[in-house]
Amino acid sequence: MSKAAMTLRPIRTEADYKAALKQVEPYFDDEPKPGSEAGAHFDALVTLIEAYEARHFPIAPPTPVEAIKFRMEQAGLTVKDLEPIIGKSNRVYEVFSGRRPLTLSMIQRLHAQLGIPAETLIQPMPKWVA
Repeated sequence: MSKAAMTLRPIRTEADYKAALKQVEPYFDDEPKPGSEAGAHFDALVTLIEAYEARHFPIAPPTPVEAIKFRMEQAGLTVKDLEPIIGKSNRVYEVFSGRRPLTLSMIQRLHAQLGIPAETLIQPMPKWVA
């Protein structure tokens, strides 16, 4: 890649973003060695692209229920497996439906036993049920 092609520019517009994606694309087929000039260029481009995406395409954090269900899927857990953490299966279903909020002790056990980040679990539950 020529020196001109390795010039970095701020990503301020959609056109800048598309140009940066096009510029970084060849690196995914032939990733440069870390510490090389091309490797530094690749890292800088990826950083610029990630910053632009974080500003313009933010991803909302999961709700507590989404986080619990995702962890269940990852670990192959069932509602029965959550009983020691949340309570009887009807209580688990009440939490999943939004009729019952997580208590502090539930949050602590979910964090300690399933590794779900506490900051994810302490978000307010959605108001699905009036």
